[in-house]
Amino acid sequence: MPGFTVEAVARRAGASKATLYRHWPSASALLVDAMDAEFRPLPDLATGDLRADLISFLTAFADMLRHSPFPETMAAFIDAAERDPALAGLHAEITERRREPLLRIVIEASRRGAIRRDVDPELVVDLLSAPFFYRRLIAHRPIPAEMPAAVVDHVLTTLSGDHPAGASRLPG
Repeated sequence: MPGFTVEAVARRAGASKATLYRHWPSASALLVDAMDAEFRPLPDLATGDLRADLISFLTAFADMLRHSPFPETMAAFIDAAERDPALAGLHAEITERRREPLLRIVIEASRRGAIRRDVDPELVVDLLSAPFFYRRLIAHRPIPAEMPAAVVDHVLTTLSGDHPAGASRLPG
């Protein structure tokens, strides 16, 4: 965030500060829009095959974490939101919007009886998505291609008491 200034963005974009200020009243507002634009909507799936839907969603999520500037933008945004209450509110709003597709998959699965109805859908979303954030943003470790299936299988095993067909494990 220290290098993220309207001046620096204007210089890099080849635009004037006045032009940027016409669209964004502050560097924080510009950062929010940059963050929102970079975090492309993930697929909104509902095929009825819970395992396949979750793996597809998490694969797209992992690809975004692997192959885009999103992680760097996210880190700057989290840092800024810790210091600025207005940004913290915007961060919470963006986070809620981005969780919606995965939350819908989990809620629908609960309605269909594919997972126990007594399970907290918000917690399931946390359990499914947190390993990817941790690997990329905290541990700075690669996200293996098989990680979405492994995470889904572990979470579904916990929610159903069964071991899903084709369950996979992460290497080492």
